[in-house]
This record gives sequence, C-alpha cells and structure tokens, in this order.
Amino acid sequence: MVNRLFLVGYMGCGKTTIGKFVARDMHWQFIDMDVYFETKHACTISEFFAKHGEEGFREAEHKVVAELATAEKAVIACGGGAPCFFDNMRIMNAAGATIYINVAPEELANRLKSAKANRPLLAQKTDEELLSHITTQLAERERFYRQAHMIVDGVALPMQTYKTLVEMFPEENLKLEK
Repeated sequence: MVNRLFLVGYMGCGKTTIGKFVARDMHWQFIDMDVYFETKHACTISEFFAKHGEEGFREAEHKVVAELATAEKAVIACGGGAPCFFDNMRIMNAAGATIYINVAPEELANRLKSAKANRPLLAQKTDEELLSHITTQLAERERFYRQAHMIVDGVALPMQTYKTLVEMFPEENLKLEK
C-alpha cells in the first residue's frame, strides 16, 4: 500500500474536508499544502505573491511539492494550481496515489459564493463572473488534474470510499515514467 495521498482539484472541490477525514480514518497526518507553504515562508500566499510575483510563487510552491513528496503516511491537500506548473503532477504521481476530485463548475461556484471574502481573486466577482472565471480556469487546469491516478466524482463519492481507494492502490501503479 502507498503511504502518501495527494488530493488535487479546483478550490472548493473538498480537498481539505475529504483530506482531514481520510487522514483521521487512516491514522495518517493531514497536510494542507497552502498552510504548509505559509508556515514555511512565514507569510500568507497573497503576501508572498505580492512580493515575488506568480513566477516566484510557483517556483517556491514547486519546492514545497518536492518536500511533501517525501512525507510519510500523509494525506496532502494540494493548492488548486500546484498540479499545473513545472513537473509537479509527475512528482506527485511518482510519490504516492493521486486523486482528482472532480466537481462541476456550477457546484464549485455555489460552494465558493460564501467564501469569496476569504479568496482575493474571487472577492469582487458577481455570481455570474464567478461561474465564468471558474469555468474558464477549470478548463485550463483540467488536463493537469486528469493526469491523477484516479478521478472521482466530488459530489457523489462517499468519504469512506477514499480510504478504500488508497488501501487498494497498488504501488506498482505509481507513474514513474516521463
């Protein structure tokens, strides 16, 4: 059995909620990649982004992905953009099981409406602009997310099933090529 699970998908898909549940159920540690990043750099992602720009942020995020690829008995909720830069998805696929939590744009918009104030990129958007933004960005990211070992329905799949997927995932399925 693998000893590392990476949850990928768009913000609001449930990575943190599912990750905490699975980690507790499996007696593993839960790591939120964004929280880990902020702790490591002693600032918020927004502050880091403002100081170093997107390129600087993505380079630092790439180093975090590499570090977390060595975590033992860990469920890692990845930042929404993390799989889409450098060779992050290849690193995650080689280091553990990866699951893409697929949720339709309309459902994501519904979930994110109440959290807009906490997400600077979404804060000033109307409901229609929010849905349009999510639809466009998800379409851009989908090809990276779909490189995960497993793709699941983030609305219909019961949380208990994630543990079963990890327990049954054979290590020889790790994507070490490329």
